[in-house]
Amino acid sequence: MKPYFIITLLLVILASCSGKQEKIQPTVEDITESVYASGVVKSRNQYQVFPTVSGVIQQIMVTEGDVVEKGEPLMKLDNEAARLSTENARIAAEYNRVSANAEKLKEAQETIDLARSKKETDSLLLVRQRNLWAKQIGTKVELEQRELNYKNSLTAYKSAILRYNDLRKQLNFAAKQSQKSLQISETMSGDYTIRSETDGKVYSVLKEQGELVSPQTPVAVMGDANEFILELQVDEYDIARVKPGQLVLLNLDSYKGQVFEGKVYKVNPAMNERTRSFTVEASFVTTPPALYPNLTTEANIIIQTKKDALTIPREYLLDSSYVLTKGKDRVQVQTGLMDYQKVEIVKGITKEDVLLKPAR
Repeated sequence: MKPYFIITLLLVILASCSGKQEKIQPTVEDITESVYASGVVKSRNQYQVFPTVSGVIQQIMVTEGDVVEKGEPLMKLDNEAARLSTENARIAAEYNRVSANAEKLKEAQETIDLARSKKETDSLLLVRQRNLWAKQIGTKVELEQRELNYKNSLTAYKSAILRYNDLRKQLNFAAKQSQKSLQISETMSGDYTIRSETDGKVYSVLKEQGELVSPQTPVAVMGDANEFILELQVDEYDIARVKPGQLVLLNLDSYKGQVFEGKVYKVNPAMNERTRSFTVEASFVTTPPALYPNLTTEANIIIQTKKDALTIPREYLLDSSYVLTKGKDRVQVQTGLMDYQKVEIVKGITKEDVLLKPAR
């Protein structure tokens, strides 16, 4: 047999094999429509701890994995300047206490008592002088002098009372002001101790002793000790179909081959303009044996499920609404639910029809 004849025969055989088209018949089965989402596992109420003041870390009082209560100290910053300021405020508050200035008030009270005594004496002398003048005894000048003395002593008495009241107000004001300054200073001094905002678990300590920190830099990551949630990212094209209460099927890289269930409980309304996605939060329905913050996950949010649906593989669909039958007729169909592999056919063909796979 000549070589060129063998080559021609092989080409004919290959052409006839390649000409065979794959074919299927529609299948009646359940179909589920879902939305893909990727995300991470987070501790419920997970948050980053920020200091309220700048300083150098003097002491770290917790380690990763510690369970702490609200208000428990996590770190201490160097606060020598704050300590001296607080001590200075305490000295000022002690100096300005009303009880520490009792001698000044006592002295002002004694001035009032002396002025009252002189006023009463001058009042008696004035009455006596008036009685004498009524009997034509004494002179007009003496009477006027007694009246003047009484007015002066009355004025001095009233002035002494005013000075006493003013002194008491000043002392009370100074005492309250210095006490308030002490409270402010103590509060500022307390800012140098970083405390837990909630009951929870320390998942990460981000700084080391001796490092300089500021209010713009997180120093730790904390969250609930035993409860975890899913923080999922959903594309803007799919978000309108996602609602609270929908079932979530997910898998974790830490548990390959296993599928866990969750439930959507919150759809955040603001879109991330950089990623063009929305954040959806879900809780676990079936929980893995062990979870840690920031584990990655891939999930499908179940939009709806239909039983006994007529389905075909998605690759058998032409231009979103046509199929190719065995007779190579192009038939229009109406589609329903769709997942990543198959599509529901609502109208146009039956399960007895034979469909050809379109050439791509």
